[in-house]
Amino acid sequence: MTHSPFSNYAYAILTANALRTPDKVALTYCGTRSFTYEELNRNVNRVAHALLAAGVAPGTRVASLMNETLHVAEVYLAQMKIGSVVSALNPYWPVETLRKVVEASQATAFVYDATVEGLVAQARADLPHVKLWIKVGGAGEDAVDLDALASDASEAEPPYGGHGSDPLALFYTSGTTGLPKPVVHTHFSALSIAQIWTDVATAEDSVTGTGAIIWGIGFPALVGPAFYAGQKLVLEQDWSPATFTKVVPRERVTHVSLIPSFFSALLSSDDHESADLSSLRAIILGGEPLLPALRDRIKARFPDAAIYSYYGQTEAPYTVFGRQDDGSQPITASGRARKGCAVKVTGPDGERLTDEVGEINLTGPNVMAGYDGLPEKTAESLKDGWFIGGDLGIITPDGTLSVLGRRDDAILKGGQWSQPAQIEEKAVEVPGVAEAGAVGVPAHPENEAVEQRILLAVVPRAGVALDGPQVLAELAGTLPAHQVPDAVVVAAELPHTTDGSGGPGKLLRRGIRDAHAEVLG
Repeated sequence: MTHSPFSNYAYAILTANALRTPDKVALTYCGTRSFTYEELNRNVNRVAHALLAAGVAPGTRVASLMNETLHVAEVYLAQMKIGSVVSALNPYWPVETLRKVVEASQATAFVYDATVEGLVAQARADLPHVKLWIKVGGAGEDAVDLDALASDASEAEPPYGGHGSDPLALFYTSGTTGLPKPVVHTHFSALSIAQIWTDVATAEDSVTGTGAIIWGIGFPALVGPAFYAGQKLVLEQDWSPATFTKVVPRERVTHVSLIPSFFSALLSSDDHESADLSSLRAIILGGEPLLPALRDRIKARFPDAAIYSYYGQTEAPYTVFGRQDDGSQPITASGRARKGCAVKVTGPDGERLTDEVGEINLTGPNVMAGYDGLPEKTAESLKDGWFIGGDLGIITPDGTLSVLGRRDDAILKGGQWSQPAQIEEKAVEVPGVAEAGAVGVPAHPENEAVEQRILLAVVPRAGVALDGPQVLAELAGTLPAHQVPDAVVVAAELPHTTDGSGGPGKLLRRGIRDAHAEVLG
């Protein structure tokens, strides 16, 4: 069968632009290096030929552990051109998680860079099925020197070994409640993810900025869309608020995709006020509930930027999309299904619901092929082409979706269920509160499903002293009785996932329970 090169992910997002706009800047790295689309494509081709020379073939499963963002971009794209399957590992996993994930992936090759050499050394002896070890960024002990091979390799296009419905990569879920699940995305599903900018205004001078969080699902969610749209991609080694306020004015960044917690951190102090952030034209927010009070603070700081919301999961990224600042949808909504995608909400028996709380179902060309090696979990989550991921929501007859949160995060008090975001929304409206996290704590530990008490943790804005009882008193006057916290603790920070970006990752509500539940006795 003859395949179009455009059904190969890396060709479609990179090589096509190297042919269309060869001299346009494709990527800058930490403000020190810059590559045009033609230069980046040649580099990727050299790496691709080097991988082939090292013994990586189409279909080879390659455990890929890199933390230097330039290495991630070049090596991932090279692997994707030749059709090897990228097992996209998180460099912030503990060694035991790393070992188990690589073992389950059945990878026979392992590529890594110098930033994770120590972690690789700890895991290597327990990975006998890995036969080929490859290092990027210099020679390594008992490892192929990929840079040396690439230095003399051809710059011509390599043979494209993967297309269409072939597996592209294993991207892993966050794994906050167990071992990360391997999500199989194909060349086609990743290309669908890359087309997100069709729903966002772009221009020839558009610039996307991002930090270290481009390995894993961040790659098709951030790198892919930027290249597919022919934008300049600004890569940094972290994307903390401090880095953000330096890089946005330096590179005139126009587009960013972040979680709301990032802006809670950015706007919790006055450090951003002296930075020229006026270049921003599109702020895309997802991964967590966007509370109206925070949305208003973002809008006030970035009055010229369009604010978008999205909803999806690693298994179905960017399925729902909407505009948050122009009145086109309720401010609590995530949006409507993207072109070519669909969303519905179903009840316990699978019946379709509107204007009622139910489980969110997603479908479209962006949906995963399944969980690698986990047929039972795949069957639980993929039903008749719909992905069901355990989130609750409400959808209107016109298709506007409001995400309420994880089914497992729902709080039962006074015989009524609530979502944490409903409580957190009111909490961040209290003067001086920068961030809030609510959790349910069992009133009777032996039976968590009967009744819970509500624990609220709040973080003060910089320079503000908060009093827990006072915050509680204010909330008691604004919340219904079944949502009033039973205790409020003031914390220096809330627990978030560690993603290496330098900014906060997703809020870990269960960590609030672990750290502060004793205040409820």
